[in-house]
Amino acid sequence: MLFRQIDDPKLAQYAYLIGCQRTGEAIVFDPERDVDRYVDAAAREGLRIVAVAETHIHADFLSGARELAERSGAHVYVGGEGGPEWQSKWATAYGHTLLRHGDEFMVGNIRFRALHTPGHTPEHVSYLVTDVGGGATEPMGIITGDFVFVGDLGRPDLLESAAGQQGIAEPSAHALWRSATEFVKLPGYLQVWPAHGAGSACGKALGAIPQSTVGYEVANSPALRLVGNEAGFVKDILSGQPEPPLYFARMKALNRDGVPLLGALPTPPSVTDVRAHAAEWERPGTVVVDTRPWAAFRAGHLPGAIQAPLGKMLPMVVGSFVKPEERIVLVCEPARAQEIIRDLVRIGYDHFVAVVSPEALMGAANLVTSPEVTVQEANELRGEAFVLDVRGASEHAVGHLADARNIAYTRLMPRTGELPRDRRILVHCALGGRSAAATSMLRRLGFDAVNVAGGFEAWKKAGLPTAAPAATGAGSCGSGGCGTCRGG
Repeated sequence: MLFRQIDDPKLAQYAYLIGCQRTGEAIVFDPERDVDRYVDAAAREGLRIVAVAETHIHADFLSGARELAERSGAHVYVGGEGGPEWQSKWATAYGHTLLRHGDEFMVGNIRFRALHTPGHTPEHVSYLVTDVGGGATEPMGIITGDFVFVGDLGRPDLLESAAGQQGIAEPSAHALWRSATEFVKLPGYLQVWPAHGAGSACGKALGAIPQSTVGYEVANSPALRLVGNEAGFVKDILSGQPEPPLYFARMKALNRDGVPLLGALPTPPSVTDVRAHAAEWERPGTVVVDTRPWAAFRAGHLPGAIQAPLGKMLPMVVGSFVKPEERIVLVCEPARAQEIIRDLVRIGYDHFVAVVSPEALMGAANLVTSPEVTVQEANELRGEAFVLDVRGASEHAVGHLADARNIAYTRLMPRTGELPRDRRILVHCALGGRSAAATSMLRRLGFDAVNVAGGFEAWKKAGLPTAAPAATGAGSCGSGGCGTCRGG
């Protein structure tokens, strides 16, 4: 048996390529939309992808299952539990199997057994993996999807907090508890292969280690330690979860109904004559996404540009501030354009019209600047300005400014009606990263928004007054790497 974990560090997502080296057949679990990575990885090992499986209908990225079924004729395996509203509707157009609890199938000489593990979602399936061709009679590991992570379990509130299905969080938490009580009975030697690592918004305390074992998780996972106390488990798993980006609802709907086929990656042209196109790019329906660091962006950028720094914040910012139908102009080093385009097609952005290098941008005549103030200056302005805290609610709760309005930056776009048009808005987060992106978006919409340099951490270090006990460390959520506080 061949086993490969394929990592997307931006979305903290893991896909799995598992192949039978005797027959040359392979399956991919939980692929992202740009499937050429999996096809190429299989080809390098002399394998062909004959099947694709999903653990659940994802909310944080667009699945590549349909793309693989279309491109390579892969047979589709998806969960068949959870009720008709939780079925992958698109799969009916392809050879597919709806899996029930205990169902088994073979890919080459490898046996996969489906376990219905609801809680994160009603239809969620985990897969026990047995290398029959290697002589094994017992499974070596379990693909847990968004059920069991290293150090955490998949959050059961996502359908309510991101997809708007009211009243489903608590029943889902009880379902997750029932799944967890069965998980702890599995053999301790089984390897645990999750769908996400640290930085995903699908849990609150995911570990950075890419895999674990059942025994280790039973002994060390705070959530699994509570399986003997259902009420305590439910209370704990529903508390302290970071606010998910609102674009998760769109991901969930597309993954259920059918992700648009991608084909080849978009290849927008590189534009060097910025002056000739600048007016066109300011028209409605086009957004300039500027990936340069904040210092360079605020010193001079195209009017209406959104600052989206490279790294884990990029998909969060674009997913939260840009509509999927809008045309995107990328400001980035041309050598990184394909990487950025990959990051964005994975969350449904396909319309790229140009790539502009930082050097070409400097030749434009109409660059504008973005204002920024120190925490001392912000403190002096508080009486006349509106203070906006774009950290997560759990961060705000442990330390904040007395007069601040708290709206997480990933949920800010539809709530701009709560902000004043006739006052300066002081925007802050923990360190200044999230607030910088939010400031750029608000200025694009015509607000007099100003970034507070250094954020709340700089405010505390300066000894300025706060309204609640202020936790120490970068990001008051305590993790420094949760889905809400990526990038500070």
